[in-house]
Amino acid sequence: MKVQDIISEGKVTDRHPAHDAVSKGAIRSRDVGGYDRVYHMNRIGMAMAMADGKNTKAVDSPSETWFEKYNTYHPFTKEEDNMVKAAMKTVPTDGKEVSKFGKSVEPDFVHKVSPVAKPKKNKYGV
Repeated sequence: MKVQDIISEGKVTDRHPAHDAVSKGAIRSRDVGGYDRVYHMNRIGMAMAMADGKNTKAVDSPSETWFEKYNTYHPFTKEEDNMVKAAMKTVPTDGKEVSKFGKSVEPDFVHKVSPVAKPKKNKYGV
């Protein structure tokens, strides 16, 4: 079998009947505009993980967000924060600071109750 028997260039909807016969189906997808197909595939995968598989209703998650079309920078130090801001002033960019740099704080509900039961000791204390 030659490669051209397997892969053929043509219209997007052209599929060989033999390919349809042995396939359970195919769905194509990309982000609107085709800017970042890899990230779009990641978002589709996350939405698929949230779906129950019993119906085709949209899951309770925003399908379009500001970070779908933008790269994000998450500096760990004030120096890194200054470096990103300096670079954005140097290179023309469509960006803005979404949240101010500061120390991270754990929410009140974190690490209050352990999900693991305490080990039971026998009569010897082991």
